[in-house]
Amino acid sequence: MRILLYNPDNGVTRNFMPHLWMFLLQALTPPGHEVVLIDGNAQPMDEESIARFVREKNIGLVGIGAMTRMIAKAYRMADAIRAVGVPVVMGGPHVTEMADEALGRDGGSRHADAVALGEADETWPRIVEDAARGTLKDVYTPVDDFGQERKPSLQPYPGIPWDKIKLDQFNLLPGVLHPLLKRVGAGWGTFRIIPVESGRGCPYGCEFCTVTGFFGDSIRFRTNESVVNELLLLKARAREEGGQIAVFFIDDNFAINVKRTKSLLRDIIAANAQVHWVAQISANLLRDEELVDLIAAAGGKWIFIGMESIDPTNLADVKKGFNKPGEYAVVLDRLARRNVFAITSFIFGMDNDTPGVAERTLKEIRTWPPGLPIFGLMTPLPATPLYKRLEAAGRLTRPKHWQEFIPFAMAHTPLKMSIDEAHNEVRIGWANSYSPEAIEKAVDSLNNKPLGYRINILIARLCFRGIYFPQMGRFAWLKTILENRRTIFKLIKQGYGGGLHAATPAVATQQVTEQRH
Repeated sequence: MRILLYNPDNGVTRNFMPHLWMFLLQALTPPGHEVVLIDGNAQPMDEESIARFVREKNIGLVGIGAMTRMIAKAYRMADAIRAVGVPVVMGGPHVTEMADEALGRDGGSRHADAVALGEADETWPRIVEDAARGTLKDVYTPVDDFGQERKPSLQPYPGIPWDKIKLDQFNLLPGVLHPLLKRVGAGWGTFRIIPVESGRGCPYGCEFCTVTGFFGDSIRFRTNESVVNELLLLKARAREEGGQIAVFFIDDNFAINVKRTKSLLRDIIAANAQVHWVAQISANLLRDEELVDLIAAAGGKWIFIGMESIDPTNLADVKKGFNKPGEYAVVLDRLARRNVFAITSFIFGMDNDTPGVAERTLKEIRTWPPGLPIFGLMTPLPATPLYKRLEAAGRLTRPKHWQEFIPFAMAHTPLKMSIDEAHNEVRIGWANSYSPEAIEKAVDSLNNKPLGYRINILIARLCFRGIYFPQMGRFAWLKTILENRRTIFKLIKQGYGGGLHAATPAVATQQVTEQRH
């Protein structure tokens, strides 16, 4: 049987990394079946084109994974596939919480022949075999012998054959940037960000987050050896192709067990398995100087930090009081001294936010080392404590906001500002952080660093700009390049003048914020 695993586009930007679930399920598929992968962010498709694809390629089963922001597109694509007689199984955080919606049991249309609830590591092989026999069940749930939900162990971990997987669709580099990148050194025909996990689960239980509900609060880890071998495989592939690969550790909190993380980083260093990587780590865990030393030595280049707010009251309200805004600057300076920089995520529209929150936040950001600030709105995702609280209070304005996805639009009424005011605060945050002037200032602030660090921040800022400002097409990218030509030409001039001791750009992606918000 030929199987298609499809990930719908995120509805905003193509600056992305592929989702790990596709590669993981491909590795877990029983022998005798062929698996095809399509990520809609890399290969845009509409309903007609995917229906034609499954017919022409004789696809026998389609698996679709989607988070809440992608679910409307996922449903439309599933409907088109089922209309030509091909069964669809859906999974992921949204479907796990809204299985009746996907199965049409809530009074709406049915979109899936089957749903996989929770982590599908154990259920996927059974789904494939049932589909091959024509005996798909409606619901697949990972349970133990006593009927209790079971979280899969990550030991042993399925080997993903990164040396053999076709990754052509995942080259992130716009062609217009090639001349500049060639000045950094050889091997810039491709640049890919590859998702890798070293563990799952988070004990913190932040009110707005889906992670604890989906992966649980029990932390499970792969062996150090397993992670190191995967990094070595990716490093070898990049070397053989003459390309560049960076890794995004998609663990919900890469350093949640600091002792274990230090052990892993030491093993990466000892095995010479360093690749440039990005990871999500909460600010409170970055107080540890030895941990930060090891992050830098093991190849860490960017750390995603969910700061959320500079207001302690907001943080306490959403059960994230372990974040201490007074520590933010110290943490970022600690990273920057090791040439590790931060992706800092903020949420506007929280209950204690008032008009002007963007400028108050920007004032703090301007005192920090250059990084990648990103701004979003408080979003009540289904089944989270936040959703339940707002629903009970009658504050939801669009209770099923996912059925009509509107990027950067609130679905509830904030307490101390209007919805329109919250939207404007997000606009101010992005406009002030990603204007040509702001990008030039961020690049120039690293003039004491080798050229590669300045190229790094330039490319990252240009890509992250696309999270909010549309630049999905060639002409939009060309416009962006032209707007920033002063900075680009300055770096090209510096490159031809020497100083090419460069750091590889490691550009993280919007998928992280999708998982969190």
